[in-house]
Amino acid sequence: MGLTYSKIKLSNPRLPLLKAIELTSLVDTGALMLCIPQSVAYQLELDELDLRPVTIADGSSHKVPYVGPVRVDYDNRFCFVGALVIGDETLLGALPMEDMDLIVHPATQQLMPNPLHPNKPGYKIK
Repeated sequence: MGLTYSKIKLSNPRLPLLKAIELTSLVDTGALMLCIPQSVAYQLELDELDLRPVTIADGSSHKVPYVGPVRVDYDNRFCFVGALVIGDETLLGALPMEDMDLIVHPATQQLMPNPLHPNKPGYKIK
């Protein structure tokens, strides 16, 4: 099993005239949040809303900027989330994937809309 990457589009819903950024993101079902590099936060003119504590792979803790809102588009889906500003690549975590009802196909390791809901996201509330 290898790493999964997928093209997504990010934009700032507070500044609709600002051009969206299309980029390749690491898809990580083991991470929760959307993480973006400082350069993406700068290009989208995202507001820093808070400093949030994070623990990274080596076990060390850091406080990183939490910015937003961010609109995430993939295929025929979109959602609005906050993002942690950390690292040098974009990471799409489980929360935005759940919000858009996306899955990682187990055989092909490709990000895709949930086949049970191909046209619009579906949610289980109970």
